[in-house]
Amino acid sequence: MPYARLSIGQILTFSCGMVGWSILNNLISVMLIYFYLPPKNSGLAPMIPDITYLGIFSVLALIAAGGRLFDAIIDPMIAWTSDRSKSRRGRRIPFMRVGWIPAFVFCIIVFHPLFRHECRENITWLIFSLSLFYIFLTIYFIPYNALMPELAPGGRDKVRISTWLSLAYMLGLIIAAQTPLLADLLKEKLEMHERINSFQVSIGVLCTIAGVFLMIPSYRIDEKACCYGEPARIPFLKSLGQTLRNYNFRLFLFADFSYFMAIAIISSGMLYYLRVLLNLKEAMGSSVFGIMIFVSLLFYPLVLHISKYIQKKILISSGLIALGCIFLAIYFLGRMPFRPEIQIYLFALLAALPVAMLGIIPYAIIAEIAQLDSLRTGLGKEGMYFAVRNFFYKLGMTAGIMCFTILTIWGKDPGDDLGIRLNGIFGFVLCVTAGLVFLTFKEKKIVAEINKRIKAKKGT
Repeated sequence: MPYARLSIGQILTFSCGMVGWSILNNLISVMLIYFYLPPKNSGLAPMIPDITYLGIFSVLALIAAGGRLFDAIIDPMIAWTSDRSKSRRGRRIPFMRVGWIPAFVFCIIVFHPLFRHECRENITWLIFSLSLFYIFLTIYFIPYNALMPELAPGGRDKVRISTWLSLAYMLGLIIAAQTPLLADLLKEKLEMHERINSFQVSIGVLCTIAGVFLMIPSYRIDEKACCYGEPARIPFLKSLGQTLRNYNFRLFLFADFSYFMAIAIISSGMLYYLRVLLNLKEAMGSSVFGIMIFVSLLFYPLVLHISKYIQKKILISSGLIALGCIFLAIYFLGRMPFRPEIQIYLFALLAALPVAMLGIIPYAIIAEIAQLDSLRTGLGKEGMYFAVRNFFYKLGMTAGIMCFTILTIWGKDPGDDLGIRLNGIFGFVLCVTAGLVFLTFKEKKIVAEINKRIKAKKGT
């Protein structure tokens, strides 16, 4: 049975889920370390002891890593269950309806420790709340992502919907980045005496907004009318094994992992770059992220246009290498011969083009990989592909947070900032290496085989 191409209204409805997910995810990335282990000049008190293991692993890094990795372990199982679902509402929507409320509620709880001072009880509370947040967000997001290959029937359709998803992610990042600014406004307007109160209220407001966005596609997308997928009747381990044996998919995972690790480092470090390296207010983070994203949006038409003529792997490799070069600027922040404000805004402007490239193209690539697998095998394993990708996304974000917190051991305060500056050196090596490796991706063969099999299928 043929299915009609999605209208702009349907794409916007679907993209709302990405906005909600991005807000919640970026709230954790931007605020978690800063909230629990703030620098001395932040006006916030540490919430957990600054304990390190083996001399480099801070307790907060291990908590963040443990929560994400525990969640990531269940990703393939959720994907497999979703792929096999025979629900009358579809394979994906029922999961989204289960996950959206607990996801935003537990994100609020993460930032409400048991005690407002440094203690071990807060460590236990953070492990509990963060783990449940990640689990419920995954229950929503894995099936949500798996809808995309079915919603976008052709290659250009995938780029089209990928563009909207990238815009939605950027919007969510902008909203999450407003946390310090909103906290300062609330502290002033509501005359809050403790800064922690204003941060908690602002996070609660933004989490609630995220919950509304998560709800919209859960109840407005008619999966049965828009999607063509059939339940995949394949054992779990076989489905996972077939997915991981895909060579091109493994290359994609390495590049994707590196990108998200780099993003996690920048997100975790932005408030430190402002407060420690440049002696600026944290609230400037909202305008820095806003300028970077606004300018990157101006590049979207260019990226969409050149993607018709240049292989997507070239765009991703170029974006990674450019992002790596921009990372070097972090090492020199505060030491350049012009005003601190100009330094951080220049960093944002230079990052805009690679962010545009790496925001649009990856969704189209993984959708093509999953589509080709489905055409070859006749099994709809889209959920498994996006689950494995989500695992490596979480692995990258976890590695980025751990890398940042490990580097802070060598200095995270004014006058003692070597650890923050080393972010730039590490990010440069990571991104350039990933960009060069991804040049071996066999994109032309994938696209050619998809077109060939689609034509053959139509002929029958």
